[in-house]
Amino acid sequence: MHISQTLASRRPTAARLLTGALAMAALSACKGGADGDARAATTDSTGGAAAGAPVSIGAENIAIVGRDTIRTGPAISGSLAPEKEATVRAEVPGAVLQTFVDAGQRVSAGSVLARIDDTAIRDAFLSARSAVVSAENSADVARRDLERSEKLIAAGAIAERDVEQARRGNTGAQAQLAAAKAQLASAEKQLEKTRVRAPFTGIVSNRQVNAGDVVSPGGEMFTIVEPSSMRLEGSVPAEQLAEVRVGVPVRFTVSGYPGRTFQGRITRVNPIADPATRQVRIIASIPNAGSTLVGGLFAEGRVAAESREAAVVPMSAVDERGLSPSAVRVKNGKVERVTLQLGLRDPATESVEVTSGLAAGDTVLLGTAAGLSPGTPVRVSAPPSDRAPGGKVAEKQ
Repeated sequence: MHISQTLASRRPTAARLLTGALAMAALSACKGGADGDARAATTDSTGGAAAGAPVSIGAENIAIVGRDTIRTGPAISGSLAPEKEATVRAEVPGAVLQTFVDAGQRVSAGSVLARIDDTAIRDAFLSARSAVVSAENSADVARRDLERSEKLIAAGAIAERDVEQARRGNTGAQAQLAAAKAQLASAEKQLEKTRVRAPFTGIVSNRQVNAGDVVSPGGEMFTIVEPSSMRLEGSVPAEQLAEVRVGVPVRFTVSGYPGRTFQGRITRVNPIADPATRQVRIIASIPNAGSTLVGGLFAEGRVAAESREAAVVPMSAVDERGLSPSAVRVKNGKVERVTLQLGLRDPATESVEVTSGLAAGDTVLLGTAAGLSPGTPVRVSAPPSDRAPGGKVAEKQ
């Protein structure tokens, strides 16, 4: 009786346990199915969004093909110097009595720049002039003696040896006169050299002496320059010598004139390369009618061996790893790879001419953006000014 009652009391508990287990299993199954459906729905939704949304590209990863002048030629740099320059030096010794010009002053050819003490030289000049007068008198007497002797020998009044003696005396007197005149001319030139004169019309760039200084022959006194024409000396690698010849333009910028370009032409090419550097010296002449340029300024530019206006693209946008060069272009909002034909290259601006494959206004991708697969939809994000680097308006696709 007791056992029957105990079994009877346990049956409802087992039934309740079984019922609870079945309910939990059903709930877990429902929850798992819902979570699976949700994950599937989420995957489908994300996959659909990824397939349809365009890739956003920053303005730093694009370039706009533009028409510009592209140039080729070796780079050149150096200091400017006046093409015509002279250092006026003392030719006679003495003390500087007076200077008449200062640095920066324009002078004419032959104008007196300074005066050197001529006391000793003037005394020598006066002595030479007196010697000339004495020699002229002696030569005149000898000439008359010769004429007289020739008349007497014709009349048979004197011997032949007397005529010969008169001739020798006349020859000696004429030689002494010529020597005296030469000495006078030399003394006169020395006296003239005490007046230091400008060799040509120009500007005094430097004055090295003052009144009271004692100078010796060869001592520097003034530097005169003619600034209407300047020259630029530089070197180019021997490998690029084929692009350098007389008459080729040279374009350069000068420190002190930012944003301004000057132009000259090659006038001389050194026929011998430097054996140490394998560089060839060239000289370019630059017109300077307005005296804008001054000597000593540093100039940096290039020899414009060839130039023309064409469609230009940065070298970084061109992929030359394949059989033909190519670039990645954005057209109609999608990426496409185009084959290019290239022309001139400008290493100075890191740009290259495109003869076919791209046109002015096309948008090309740079950097990591150039690795996008063809057909990928893209959207160019322009900066606030809606301008890409270089000032060109970015194309929004």
